[in-house]
Parts: sequence; C-alpha cells; structure tokens
Amino acid sequence: MIHSSRVSRRRFLQLTAGSSVACSFMGSAIRAKSQNDKLNLAFVGVGGRGGSNLSTLYNTGSVNVVGVCDVNSQHLDRTAERHPRARRYTDFRRLMDELTDVDAVVVSTTEHTHAFATLPALQQKKPVYCEKPLTHNIGESHRIMQAAKEANVATQMGTQIHGMPNYRRVVELIQSKAIGNVHEAHVWTSRAWGLQTKEDSDANKDIVFVSDRPAESMTPPTNLDWDMWIGPAPLRPYHEVYFPGPKWYRWWDFGSGTMSDLGSHMNDLPFWALKLDAPKTIEAIGDKPHREIAPASMTAVYEYAARGDMPACKVSWYQGTHKPQIWKEKGIPQWGSGILFIGDKGMVLSDYDKHVLLPEEKFVDFVRPEQFIPNSPGQHQEWLLAIQNGTPTGSPFSYAGLLTIANHLGNVAFRSNQKLEWDATKLRATNCPQADEFISRTPRAGWSLA
Repeated sequence: MIHSSRVSRRRFLQLTAGSSVACSFMGSAIRAKSQNDKLNLAFVGVGGRGGSNLSTLYNTGSVNVVGVCDVNSQHLDRTAERHPRARRYTDFRRLMDELTDVDAVVVSTTEHTHAFATLPALQQKKPVYCEKPLTHNIGESHRIMQAAKEANVATQMGTQIHGMPNYRRVVELIQSKAIGNVHEAHVWTSRAWGLQTKEDSDANKDIVFVSDRPAESMTPPTNLDWDMWIGPAPLRPYHEVYFPGPKWYRWWDFGSGTMSDLGSHMNDLPFWALKLDAPKTIEAIGDKPHREIAPASMTAVYEYAARGDMPACKVSWYQGTHKPQIWKEKGIPQWGSGILFIGDKGMVLSDYDKHVLLPEEKFVDFVRPEQFIPNSPGQHQEWLLAIQNGTPTGSPFSYAGLLTIANHLGNVAFRSNQKLEWDATKLRATNCPQADEFISRTPRAGWSLA
C-alpha cells in the first residue's frame, strides 16, 4: 500500500492505467495558487466526520483551511482555535457566494443537506469531496451527477473503505472469475438504525424511544442554529429525537436509516466487483412501513441484467435481525456483517478488512490473480492528486451517484410496499406511480437545486 502523501502524476497514472479503480474524471488540473503552492479548501461541516476530514486533509501538508461552516457554534469555535485565519460561516450558502479564493470544497453535513452544499460548488467548477451518502434521495443524486459531469472537476464520495486494500483484492478475485460466474451476492449488517422498540431504547442510551413524530417542541441548544440545521427539509420543531447524530439517521425527513449509511460502504463492494449500474427490479421485505421512520430490520433484493462478461445476477441486502438463508443454516462463517459472492465454482466472503475463499479446502492450493487494481494512497489523497494533476478518483460522483440511487431504491421499494420495475432513464418505477413521492421531494421555501 502506498503510504507517501506525495505521489507524482506519472507514478499515479502508471498505477491506475488499465485499472477498474481508474474511474471517470480526467479533467483539467487546478494549479494551487496559495502560499507554498497549497490548495485553499473550504469545509462545510466540521464536527464529527467533518472534523476528521479536515484533520486528515490538513495533515497532508498540502492544503490551507480558508473557510469553515457549521450550524453548531461549538464545532466552529473549536476549529477556529486551530485555524484562526479561516473565515467562519453558519449558513453555507454565504460561503458558496464567497468562493473566489477557494480551490475546492469538502462537504460533511447531515445527508439531507449534502446536495444543497455540493451543487453550488460544482456550478462554480470547484472540486468537491462529499461524505456518504451522496444525497438524501434519488432525484438529488441525478441532479448532482449531471452537475458533476458539466463541471468536469475532481469529485469523490467519502467511502474510505473503497480506498483500502481488502476490497481491491476481492474485486480482483471476482473479476478474474476465481469463483466462476457470480449469479448472486448477499450483504448483511446487524446495525438497525430505524424504528425501534421500547426494549431497544432501554438498552441503548443513544435511542430516545418514539413511535411517531413528536408533536411537542423543545428548546434547541444555544450553540445550535436549528433553522439552518433543518435547511431544505420540512420544518420540524426542535426535539431531542432528531439531534444530535446518529438520531437523525432514523427519520425519513433527514436520513434513510441503515441503508443509506452502511449501504454506502457495504453495497459498494458488489457494485464495484460486479460492475453494477441500474437494477431492473427491486423488492423489499420487512415490517409494515412507517410514514416517518426508517425500518430497523429489512431485506431488499435487486435484480440486475447481464453486463459485458458478467451474467444477470441478484444482490440481496439484509439489515438488523435479517440474515441470508445460507448464514442462518450455518453454511458459511457466522460473521456479524459481511458480503458474500456465490459463483458457480465457489464463494468469496468479505467484510471491511478481511475475506476468505469458500469452501476453504477447495482453495488450499489456489494461486491468486496477479494484482491489477493498484493500492490507493487513500481517498483523501486521491482527491487532492486529482485536483492537482487531473488523475482519477476511486469513487467519483459518476459512480457514487449510481450506488447512492441503488441504495435509495431499496428504501423506496420498502416504503412503496411493492416490487418495483425501474426505469433509470425516466427515474420512475413504471409499475408503481405511488413510489414517485419517495424518489424526490420539493425543498423547503428558500432552498433550491436549480
């Protein structure tokens, strides 16, 4: 694995030549015009994941922090102590209006504002790094993909596991046919960010038990600009069931439950390895859909047509208490989370940082394919190199948008309570017009993705 924070343009092009990780962006480079030849970055969201992104990028030694934005003044104050020269904002729309000295933007807000912080940067042809999931819904993903294509700048969705070696070795196994043709894959996680029971709440201090949207309001913390936190979402009175994270993940108004969170990481592997794009059909199985809150446990089954040398296949997602039948029957190791590829010559079972060929006795003398996907310098460094040199990133919006749409479709099928036949061109379930309301939404007054 490449550990150096400085990789030459020639070396990176050599590494990515002919590789499936060398995704679409090969646009014009931005030559840093900052002091000491550093890039000027603005950060939208600087607490939690945003603070980690800021630290990682700043510690490369190749960026200046010139603008920071957050709805939480505590996060702003803490960041300002470390970067006193950075301009401070609570409303990222003001920051976007003042991007004249900014080379690129990092978006790490809650998912319901991702598209609204990302789009204006792309419209000004600024490279963007956006945390997963790329957007809150399918319509927003399509809009961001369009804008990224028009801008032709370096983009990256923050799925850091995509830049680590384990997934790359699995992709090589699948694409070199080590287990033959793969007709099915199964992805599962025990995380259940959704509608919980009273017992779940009693056992987990992070869960405030609620069976519906609260009618009463509470006084927001003095450090929080609640109106800006709501942003384009429907206006809701402040309540502790929404804030702080990860509480908001459970509410359709602000998040999409486990699927949009861990689906971005775990479904990434079959999406990449099997060269997936738009599914033909999507069916979801679980408890009765709730109008306000995402499901805790759910199964979603996707059917994909043949793609090049890849046969038609099914990909099944399981969250919470749901698990694949082969797992229930103990036909595979009992990992709490995993991604299983079933081929006509064997299986590959993977998690974030490990994988195994099954049945193990069959592959005792197996010779792995020669590595053809280069190791990455890391997702953040990939993005910086793309900005400076025009080299590709591993998860550009052209790829990340399709992955995000597929994940959202699992939830759309669940909420529609019907198997969907998907038209990717029209962004519609042709057999289920009632799904339209879950595919996109009209933002609150004062907010727009025009």
